[in-house]
Amino acid sequence: MTSSSILNYLLAHYDVFLLAMASLAVVVFIALNFVEAGYGITIDKKWGVAINNKVAWICMEAPVFVLMTVLCLLSPRMTPFNIATSLVPLIIFLFFQTHYVRRSFIFPFLLKGKSKMPVTVMLMGVVFNVCNAFMQGGWIFYKAPEAMYSVDWLWTPQFIIGAVVFFGGMTINIRSDKIIQNLRKPGDTQHHLPSKGLFKYVTGAHYFGEVVEWIGFAILTWSLSGAVFALWTFANLVPRANAIYKKYGKMFGEETIKERKLKRVFPWIY
Repeated sequence: MTSSSILNYLLAHYDVFLLAMASLAVVVFIALNFVEAGYGITIDKKWGVAINNKVAWICMEAPVFVLMTVLCLLSPRMTPFNIATSLVPLIIFLFFQTHYVRRSFIFPFLLKGKSKMPVTVMLMGVVFNVCNAFMQGGWIFYKAPEAMYSVDWLWTPQFIIGAVVFFGGMTINIRSDKIIQNLRKPGDTQHHLPSKGLFKYVTGAHYFGEVVEWIGFAILTWSLSGAVFALWTFANLVPRANAIYKKYGKMFGEETIKERKLKRVFPWIY
């Protein structure tokens, strides 16, 4: 089968694919409440061979950036001669890629220490990112009604509110990442309990930002594909935030966590 015939086959079964991804997100959420994802502060040898953290992050995140670009370039809708149908999808594409440019090609080089990531965790991330690129790109460039993302979409409440929420979440995510990165001085490999920004309220402020970000994306696209991605973000990061909350309790003392009235990921709630 050629790449175009594979794409056409997948697009023909797009709704089934979305349903399967949504169902799998629920399974993943349940599983991650019992099994910690073994990377970063919760790394575990049981996950197998581990490689350099920077390399693993690039290999894991870059595929979604590449595939999303390919889907955009192959779409017959994305032509510079038809601004009416291509401008808004292009803007949404740039929003999406802004996150993944940073996550794929900037964030990994800001990591400090000598942490490693298991290859199994990296590969699971690759699989999800490829599927997610198809979910989002498939909708934006192929399956969405052609009239939906006309230029008028830029003035809808969905797009305006969604864009504000999206970039608000991205800002929280980036600032929280910087707080974590600045905890270590050169040569320091120890873990520290962050206390600035939203870390005053939760131990997983960076995860909170990312959950908010993709909820915003779901709103601005007003799509099931965006909603499924937001569901996946919740299913993956909320249990992760819980695992880190417990890890911090062991490392710095549960009393320290309680005294600061820290929650896991959602300020004042959980």
